[in-house]
Amino acid sequence: MQKPRLSFWQIINMNVGFFGIQFSFGLQQSNMSPIYKYLGADEATLPYLWLAGPMTGLLIQPLIGALSDGTSSRFGRRTPYFLIGALLCSLCLFAMPYSSSVWMAASILWILDSANNVTMEPYRAYVADRLDSSQQSAGFLTQSAFTGLGQTLAYLSPSILVWIGINKDLVNAHHIPQITLIAFLIGAVCSLASILWSIRTTPELPLPESERARLAARGMNLATVWRDIVVAFREMPPTMRQLAWMKLFQWYALFCYWQYIVLSLATTLYGGTDAGGSGLRDAGLLNGKIGGYYNFVAFLAALGMVPLARRYGPRLLHSACLTAAGLGMLAIPAIHDPWLLLLPMTGIGLAWGSIMGNPYVLLAGSIPRERIGIYMGIFNMFIVLPMMIQIVTLPLYYRSVLAGNPENVIRLAGVLMLCAAGLVWRVRTHAELNAPSVQPAL
Repeated sequence: MQKPRLSFWQIINMNVGFFGIQFSFGLQQSNMSPIYKYLGADEATLPYLWLAGPMTGLLIQPLIGALSDGTSSRFGRRTPYFLIGALLCSLCLFAMPYSSSVWMAASILWILDSANNVTMEPYRAYVADRLDSSQQSAGFLTQSAFTGLGQTLAYLSPSILVWIGINKDLVNAHHIPQITLIAFLIGAVCSLASILWSIRTTPELPLPESERARLAARGMNLATVWRDIVVAFREMPPTMRQLAWMKLFQWYALFCYWQYIVLSLATTLYGGTDAGGSGLRDAGLLNGKIGGYYNFVAFLAALGMVPLARRYGPRLLHSACLTAAGLGMLAIPAIHDPWLLLLPMTGIGLAWGSIMGNPYVLLAGSIPRERIGIYMGIFNMFIVLPMMIQIVTLPLYYRSVLAGNPENVIRLAGVLMLCAAGLVWRVRTHAELNAPSVQPAL
């Protein structure tokens, strides 16, 4: 089927929904460790409390991807999953800041991450469905831009609320700041409203009759879905296998950073991580500001990467951005002036803008059209598996190897990010792997 070319603003409209998804993720990244700490969690066990995201991504995204590939409804192939996921996400964002215990917050996070995962991969497949190959780079990098914008506002929301006059030290009975509660309520509205905007402005293309007939003849049940997943693993494109090694180091590093950056800043700049003191709250606000900055850098960088990816290729671009992030993370514990943190945050922002776009550009040409949803789900497993490995392993050596110091976790993240930058060069795209070999002239 010939896909109509979309204008720049149509590509923007179709990706607005990603803003809401990433606003939700930004709230988690910037607030979950402080929330757990306010509720009495131990620093060494923080990774265990982040298990929800990786586990739900591992189980849900391939399943939802396979189901959406086989769905044919009057609402579309991917749209039902957007709507269900966004509604559940909004309800969980509303409930999270009212948590009264660590395990209540962790339980809500499981449902919240499940909802985000129900939405995420069908959304990536929707972009691949809607755009022809010449526009997919622009589509995925525009998603990356909305990732940066959504997370910028999520990180900055508490600071903006303080700026308009809300007391940063005003807390509820469980030490959770009121500015955190309000930020989550804003996220609940954004999550659902942005998805509804994209569905209304850029509906899915109708399936051709031949595709409808194929899906009807094939049927859809759990046995069919499981078989599709197994076959997809067995026939996984070589490019995806190569990207998996890079993503192992990349996402292990990012999870280390997100879990411990607030505690690292509290240690370096504010003298400790006591849950009842102001240092942890001040570090949380500072993380919101610098996190908002690096996400804004990611927003701008993702837009600028569209022509750069065409000119220099996504591999060189991604390696350079990961290198900048690795060097920045290594520098953070040595910085004692908050303003100087903007330097490493620039590198992290470049990497974040690249991470949410360029790996998908590298992968896109190797995925069969009829399996876009399932392969996007499997590709996400190479995000969540490193996170699960980090969750299981980091507590084992946090005190013995890293001396129980959150600053050392940030240094470790920097080293791993540099390793990921090197591994990008092992990746070969579908076009490179299938290029005809040139025989030397005799």
